[in-house]
Amino acid sequence: MDNPIKQKQIIIAITGASGAAYGLRLIQKLLATDVYFLHVLLSDAAKIVLKQECDLLLPESASKAASVLAEHVGHDTNKLRCYDKYDWFSPAASGSSNIQQMVVIPCSMGTLAGIANGISDQLIERAADVMIKERKQLILMPRETPLSAIHLEHMLKLSRLGVDLIPAMPGFYHRPESISELIDFMVSRVLDHLRVDNTEAKRWGE
Repeated sequence: MDNPIKQKQIIIAITGASGAAYGLRLIQKLLATDVYFLHVLLSDAAKIVLKQECDLLLPESASKAASVLAEHVGHDTNKLRCYDKYDWFSPAASGSSNIQQMVVIPCSMGTLAGIANGISDQLIERAADVMIKERKQLILMPRETPLSAIHLEHMLKLSRLGVDLIPAMPGFYHRPESISELIDFMVSRVLDHLRVDNTEAKRWGE
C-alpha cells in the first residue's frame, strides 16, 4: 500500500442521518481518482442507516468494515481505512496529521450539535474539532427537516467559524430521471468545494 502521507488525504465521516447513499457515492468518486487516501469514520447509527437504506451490513471490526465498504463501492482497500469510534491513535484525531480536509456526509443534527459545541467524546466530533482549530477545511452536509431554531443556531455558529455547510438539497434544473442523479447532484457540489476535478457534473447553463 502506498504511504498515505504521499497522497492527498481526506476524512469522510458518515453519521446516522438519512442519506447514507451520499457518503457512499462520495467515497466511490474519490477512490476513482489517483491521489486520494480516505480515512473513513462511521458512527454506530450510520451502520444502522447503511443497512436500512443501502443494504450494506458492515462488520464491527474496522479493518473488515473497510474491506466490505471498498468492495461495495467497487474498489480495493489500498486507499481506504476505517477506524473505531474511540480510536484516538487515528491520524484524524490529531492536528499534527497531514490531513487538510474533512467531510461529514450526511451530518446528523446530533453530530452537528457536538461539533458546534466542541463536544468531542467520539472520533468524528474530535476530527471535526481538529479541522476547526487548525483552520483546515470542514464540510458538513446536514440532513433533517424541519429545522428547529437549535439546528439553525448551530449552523450559523459553524458557518461563522468557516465551516462549509452544504445541506442535502438537490436541485432539479438538470431534469433528474433517477435517485442516483439526485445523489450525484449533491456529491458534485461537495467535490467542487473539495476542489476535485468533476467533469461529469451537470452545471447551470451548460
